[in-house]
Amino acid sequence: MNQSSADLGSGSIGKLLFRLAMPAIFAQLINALYNVVDRMYISRLPDIGQTALTGVGVTFPIIMLISAFSALVGMGGAPRAAIAMGEGNNDKAEKILGNCVTVLLSLSVLLTVFFLVFERPLLMMFGASEDTVVYATQYITIYLVGTVFVQIALGLNSFINTQGYAKTGMLTILIGACLNIVLDPIFMFALDMGVQGAALATILSQAVSAAWVLQFLFGKRSKLRIRAANLRLKKEYILPVLALGMAPFVMQATESLLNIVLNANLQAQGGDEAVGAMTIIASIMQFALMPVMGLTQGAQPIISYNYGAKQYHRCKRAFWLLLASSFSMAVVIWGSVMLFPQVFIGIFSDKAPVIAYTTWAIRIFMSAYFLMGAQIACQQTFMAVGRAKISLFLALLRKVVLLIPLVMILARPFGVTGIFTAEPIADTLATLTTCTVFAFSYKKMFPAAEPAQ
Repeated sequence: MNQSSADLGSGSIGKLLFRLAMPAIFAQLINALYNVVDRMYISRLPDIGQTALTGVGVTFPIIMLISAFSALVGMGGAPRAAIAMGEGNNDKAEKILGNCVTVLLSLSVLLTVFFLVFERPLLMMFGASEDTVVYATQYITIYLVGTVFVQIALGLNSFINTQGYAKTGMLTILIGACLNIVLDPIFMFALDMGVQGAALATILSQAVSAAWVLQFLFGKRSKLRIRAANLRLKKEYILPVLALGMAPFVMQATESLLNIVLNANLQAQGGDEAVGAMTIIASIMQFALMPVMGLTQGAQPIISYNYGAKQYHRCKRAFWLLLASSFSMAVVIWGSVMLFPQVFIGIFSDKAPVIAYTTWAIRIFMSAYFLMGAQIACQQTFMAVGRAKISLFLALLRKVVLLIPLVMILARPFGVTGIFTAEPIADTLATLTTCTVFAFSYKKMFPAAEPAQ
């Protein structure tokens, strides 16, 4: 057993969570910069900035769908691999990794072809107007060419984190994001490529991140390595991965569906102004969720490994520490946005009417965000222990069962206000349900009998 695995099984839970979560939080925040930095620069393009920003915002459902497929494989495979490692079966863990590589490469080809063929009609369905679709097309066409890099970088980085190499996983994101920040102004302004330059900078950065991930997983430092013999798909390895990965897939795919419903209803009720405000709010929401998701990423290897090793007392400690930390962090972020929304909105626009409209909207939209720390901690713990069905149900609950119907129900009688109000109602109901389900499942997941220490 290597040092990383030994720490997961016997090291201090508090120190482990801090060591694994801090790089993961940092990586999540930087990962959000991929799209957010593009939008910051795009909004400042001379003459066309706000229209171009709205156009790029319409591409968000496609980008989220591509990320959702990487989550299907990566976030379904990494916990399965960690549980196998906890059981002392590294050979099985490597077979899971190899099967995931094959699926990610296959998905890259299929997604690229599909979205390129149906690009314009999809963008119009997602809320683009005749004024904004030109910028949406310019951005997403180039982005789609780099789908394979996104799949590899996001999907396989989970297998680095799940071994306990949080700093290496952080560097995957950091290298790409820093390169993106440098390349954006060069391509967009110095080379006068505008929106297309933003997309090119993004996929080149993702390509570098993908190369970093591959060199690590092929190298000697990794406990789990990519081997040609494991690339052949076998149902006993890949089907459990896809079953567990359905929950994060649904979470991200329904984020795309939610964006479609929001943009379509906002376009009908408030026009480009409302869609533009939603683009800014979605970017801020990304940043708000990333630190909490980073905490859960730090806890996942600890919970998964010890669950496989049947050290349930360590799983319990990790969960309660995760719950307290994620809830506290969510409250701090929520308070900051509620008190100083103009600071966050000002990153994306310096126009007074846009700031005023979005300030009003975000205070409604994120009014119950502070509850999300508890909801995410419980849901991600179900993921960490391989509870695929419960994870899938909870992933569907918030957006598909609650939020999307609420948006459509409230849009007509209450207009834009009703659309933004649907979010806090769904957040509250989803959190109460998730915490209740977790409370009833707790003793079954983590039996009281503990191994001798």
